[in-house]
Formats: sequence, structure tokens, C-alpha cells
Amino acid sequence: MHDAPPTAESLAGEKEPLSGGLKQRHLTMLGLGGVIGAGLFVGSGAGIAVAGPGIIVSYLIAGALAMLVMRMLGEMSAAMPASGAFSVHAERALGRWAGFTVGWLYWFLLVVVLAVEATGAAQIANGWVPGVPQWAWVLIFMVVFTAANLTAVKNFGEFEFWFAALKVGAIVLFLALSLLAIFGVLPDTEAVGFTNLTGDGGFLPNGVSGVVSGVLAVVFAFGGLEVLTIAAAESDDPARAVGRAVRSAVWRILFFYVGSMLVIVTLLPWSSMQPGKSPYVAVLDHIGIPAAGQIMNIVVFVALLSALNANLYGSSRMVFSLAERGEAPRTLLKVSGGGVPRRAVLASVAFGFASVILNLQWPDSIFRYLLNAVGAVLLFVWGLIAVSQLRLRRRIEREMPERLALRMWCFPYLTWVALAGMAGVLVLMLTDEGARPQLMWSAAATGAVLLVAGLRELRLRRAG
Repeated sequence: MHDAPPTAESLAGEKEPLSGGLKQRHLTMLGLGGVIGAGLFVGSGAGIAVAGPGIIVSYLIAGALAMLVMRMLGEMSAAMPASGAFSVHAERALGRWAGFTVGWLYWFLLVVVLAVEATGAAQIANGWVPGVPQWAWVLIFMVVFTAANLTAVKNFGEFEFWFAALKVGAIVLFLALSLLAIFGVLPDTEAVGFTNLTGDGGFLPNGVSGVVSGVLAVVFAFGGLEVLTIAAAESDDPARAVGRAVRSAVWRILFFYVGSMLVIVTLLPWSSMQPGKSPYVAVLDHIGIPAAGQIMNIVVFVALLSALNANLYGSSRMVFSLAERGEAPRTLLKVSGGGVPRRAVLASVAFGFASVILNLQWPDSIFRYLLNAVGAVLLFVWGLIAVSQLRLRRRIEREMPERLALRMWCFPYLTWVALAGMAGVLVLMLTDEGARPQLMWSAAATGAVLLVAGLRELRLRRAG
């Protein structure tokens, strides 16, 4: 099902019909804030509960894997900017079937996860204003962000810039306060030393298996970095912009994640952490920050709205790119005078809103199956990104080496290391009772998309 290898001209691609309203500051902050979400602020508690202080190692492993994927994405997107990013790269590297598969899988992932984010934000808002029902908050959020995405891409950029700035600022302030508390500088605090890191079972209280379980608990929190390369196609200078954004984001993201975990498990005993409870709130309460829970509620609320906005944007551009290549209905190609694919936005929000309704009405039945069906999709997408980079790098070096403004480290060895890491996580999911259903449902969804891709390929070949 492979097509003929692309020429240098086809690798370079054509100019996108979308607007170029995103600035470097938008992309840089999107790269920093795109992966900082509720998975870090709340979900990290589950990782600490299974790994103890070893969660630091878990985050280093998961973060390193995410960094490698981001570097691969940056290399391909700097050389070949496209609104479909890795879907376009997969098609150029492996054939139509691969572009179709990764594009639709990623679109499906975004519109289903969008429901979780909208519902989570609505639950927080309902707690603040109980008089407004949860479904009404969902409607408000969907309408606001749909309107923002329908007007101009710069509106999306501005929303994400300020959302990300708040998240990054919150983490920086959290790290600063935590360090002051660790060294006993804050009022009513004493230097804690390394007691919590080495006591209560040691640094690895549950051994290597705890670290491994921690990786499984936190690796999916790094999802979201891919939107940066999709957005780069709508910047004024895509090749330069994505390269700079990736370089500035990749180390800082790891610093925020690993730094946060380090101060958390240094300040508090790991055994005091509870899955589903924010360790950030626990630290702020320990330090004596008034209304710590409400402060983190605001940060998580912003993180959820930021992810909702980014997912709506990313899903609309992905389905638009699929339509450009004949892999989605051509009617979605309609672009406004301002360069916004409005029909693609509406198509994505329509399915996203349907997912929200399923989540509100049947969270433990229909929607759970949908959520399980995308549980491991991110890893499948990352895998195709790595395979695409392996194939395209050689062609770019041979046909247009001047476009390699950003290079993957130690190619091809680290690309193979990343692939091995993804395979390892999939094996972990297969052996974990809680994660196994997600893997099986995601594999079934991927198999269904691959089947459709194969049937389309056969039909196109017979027609040609």
C-alpha cells in the first residue's frame, strides 16, 4: 500500500491556504504550555502514589520520550510545514494509508478528549456558581471557543498565549515557594533536608516496578505537544518559527515537570499522596498558603480551557488537511476571507459536542468505551511519527538538505530508542489490568481505521 517515493518538490509541499496570523510568541508559549495541563496538576498524584520519590525517574523517562518525539516533529515540520503536520509527513513517508490512519486517529483522539476537558471545566465552574447547571457551562465554553476559532487564528493564538502564560507563571511561583519552604526560609517552616526522599521505604519504596508503573501513569500527560507543529503552518515563517519554538520548549517542559515532582516529594512524604487529589494543593496547604485548593482550582480550570481550545484548533486543522488530500469530505475545504477553515472547525466542534453529551449522559457506559478507544492512540501516533522521521530524514538529506534547520539528535539511534520506549509502554499497558482495556479498545479502533484505509487504497488503485 505504499506510494512512489516523493520528490523534493512534493516533500517541500505547497503554500497553505490558511492565514499566517500566529506570531513567534504564540508558538513559543504554545510549546511551553501545550503539555502543562490537568494531567500534571492533578494526575501526578497517582504516579507519586505508585512510585514514591522514584516518580522523579518516571518523569525523566516519560519526559525524555516526549522530548525525542517533539524533536522529530520539529525536524520534519521545519523542513516541511503543513497544517496536517505529522499526518502529511506520514503520507509522504509511508503512503496514503499512513496519512489517512494517523490523521483520523488523531482527530478522533482530540474530539473525544475535548469532552473530558469541557466537562471537567464545567464541574469546577458549577462549584463556583451552582445556580448555573453543568450542561450550561459546557455550552458556554463550546460557544466561546468555537467563536474564537471561527474568527481568526490570531484569536486562538492570543487565548493560548495568555492561558499558557498563567500556567507557566503558576508553576514558576510554585517552584519558588517550594524551594523557600525546603530551605526553611518561609515563616513557620524548617529546612526538611532529604528525609522524605530517603525515608519511608527509601527513594524507590516499590522498587523498579514502581518506577515502571509511574511511567505508565504519567506518560500520557505529555500529550498535546503535537499541536505546536500543526500551528506552525499558520505562522509568518513556519520553518524558522517551529524550530525556535521546539528548541525553547523542549528543555523547559522537562524542567517544569521534573522540578515540580522533585520539590513535592522533598517537602511531603510520598505515602501521604492520594490518587485523584492534587499534590500541588497538598504542598500549598503544607506551606500555609490561604485558599490553596481554590487557587489550584483556578489553575486547573485555565488548564482545561486551554486544552479545550488547543484541541478544537488542532482537530479542525487536521480534518482540513485530510480534506486537502482527499481523505475527508471536500466540503470541509471552505476557507473564510481571513484564512480560517470554518467548516472544519464546525465539523470538529459538532463531534466534540456530541462527545460531551455522551459524557454527561452516559459517563460509565458509552463514553467510557469511547475514552478507552483513544487511551493508547497517542502512542500509535507517536510511533508513526518516529517511523516517518526515519524514512523522510534520508530523503531530505539527499534532495533538499538546506531545509534541515532543526535536526534530530544522534539520528537514527535515538529515533530507534524512542520506538523501543513506545513499544515498552505498550507492553506495560498489556500487562497492567487497569490499562489493558484501553490498549485493546485503542488497538481495535486503530485496526478499524487501517481497514478503511486499506479498502480506500484498493479502490483508488482499481480506479487509477
